[in-house]
Amino acid sequence: MPQRPDPARATWASAAVRRFAAVTNLLVAARTFRTVGGDPEDVAALHALLTGLGARAAVGDDPVDQLWCLGDPDDATAAVEREAVRPRGRTLVVVDAGRHAPGVDEDAFGPVAPARPGVLAVPTLSDDVFLVSVGRDPEVDPAAAARIRWARRSMPVSRAVAAELRDAGLLRGTRVGVAMVLEPKTAVLSLLLREAGAEVVVYAHADETDEAVAQVLRDAGLPVHASSTATPAEQRTLALAMLDTRPQVLLDDGAHVVRLAHQDRPELLPTMLGAAEETTSGLRPLRVMAARGELGIPVVAVNDARTKTFFDNRYGTGQSTVFAALDLVDGLASGTHRVRSGGAAVVAGSGPVGEGVAMVLRALGFRVTVAETDPVRALQARFAGYRVALLEDAVRDADLLVSATGVTDTIDLRTLRACAPGAVVAVAGGVEQEVAVIDALADGAVPRTEARKVERFTWPDGHHVVVLDRGGCVNITAAEGNPVEIMDLSFAVQLGAVRMLLERGDELDRTVVPIDPAVDEATARAALAAFGSRAAPPGRPGEHPADREPDVRTHRFGTPA
Repeated sequence: MPQRPDPARATWASAAVRRFAAVTNLLVAARTFRTVGGDPEDVAALHALLTGLGARAAVGDDPVDQLWCLGDPDDATAAVEREAVRPRGRTLVVVDAGRHAPGVDEDAFGPVAPARPGVLAVPTLSDDVFLVSVGRDPEVDPAAAARIRWARRSMPVSRAVAAELRDAGLLRGTRVGVAMVLEPKTAVLSLLLREAGAEVVVYAHADETDEAVAQVLRDAGLPVHASSTATPAEQRTLALAMLDTRPQVLLDDGAHVVRLAHQDRPELLPTMLGAAEETTSGLRPLRVMAARGELGIPVVAVNDARTKTFFDNRYGTGQSTVFAALDLVDGLASGTHRVRSGGAAVVAGSGPVGEGVAMVLRALGFRVTVAETDPVRALQARFAGYRVALLEDAVRDADLLVSATGVTDTIDLRTLRACAPGAVVAVAGGVEQEVAVIDALADGAVPRTEARKVERFTWPDGHHVVVLDRGGCVNITAAEGNPVEIMDLSFAVQLGAVRMLLERGDELDRTVVPIDPAVDEATARAALAAFGSRAAPPGRPGEHPADREPDVRTHRFGTPA
């Protein structure tokens, strides 16, 4: 059994990988990497973490996506020049991960230029080579236009699907409402829809609005109904203003705007082709409405697409939530919280999001316990090697507690009171009051801000817990959301849902509609190509054509008469 790296090396590796992700907003899983130089034990710690997160170490002459440089800058220069010879469009990110001294000489490549905050382009080598230093803080600059350009270059699948819509002319003259987290990837989706012929109007909740990104869209001519300082009443006014533009298709995240249309603008429903919903928590109320006969439009269940749930929920939310939470904890003074390398973490919920959160925590060296009310999922977690326990029991000695259910009051008052003093509480994805903050305040807990997006709740008897962003979705409200490549898949599915509604919206039932399996397959094929892999051709051996039933007769006892 391989030995765990010592705590100092594990902490360094964690910080380096998290800094890379924060600076680039790129995915670790599914990427091929190579390390150059460095202390063998440092290299082993970094290698273990990257592979634990789903990356693959290069073998031989494999082309790589990430080159992690830990040693002599001259060795790094030679390695970068070798790796820079690559097919056009295949991005290489060179990571200066020198632990005690720089591992890359930026001056060795001639003039460099900012690609986005913290990322430098190397035009003298290639349009596809970029440098990142994990030991240097990026400049404080919203640089929204640069972040949008960076996201766009890493979203080839969405670009391809949007180009098909444009060439087919399906979107021409159609008004599409985008009600999603307003950050660079959503901006790319909105601009791709417009390029495909749609009239696009945007809404976002206050805590999900990047003002700099919103301004870029306004400057590009898109109506944006969003403000990061809006009160709940003002958010409602903004959302209704977007609905009053009469979108025929609505792309939603949480189903808040779809539900608002039913509540406050029911007269618009007959004019709509339908909507597409991105999240598990958003589909739950829509399914209740459908069962009651109250859903007035078809809603495509984007969340249920395999190329969404298997990747966005697990790898995207897993990486972005855990990294964002630990980045916030790093802003606290030493000794004011329990989180430490090799510590204990509890994940409440073991659906796709919980599985991803647990995977990332384990890769970072945490001892993970899963609390799950569904006995089958709890058993799956046990088979995956996690300790399984009741939530109230598990939190008593936990350093970090992450809720991954999307269910209100998962971390209820009783659980908060059972937590070990100084434990850190965070939410992945989530809904309002997934952590029972209102009940905690009513119970006498007094919040005190300790750092950005971090509060300590202290009860009169001295018990205290650290709550991140008042139980909000830290990967969205305290970071830049899921990695670009992940949202490329999800937004490609959204665009596939748009095509479904344009082509068949009038025929679809007024209910929650499953995504067309062809959308999943096309998205996966395009993504495999983008990651440098070849998909098996359609009609693989062993599969039956859709229009032909399999032979149901048994041949085990010879050929039937």
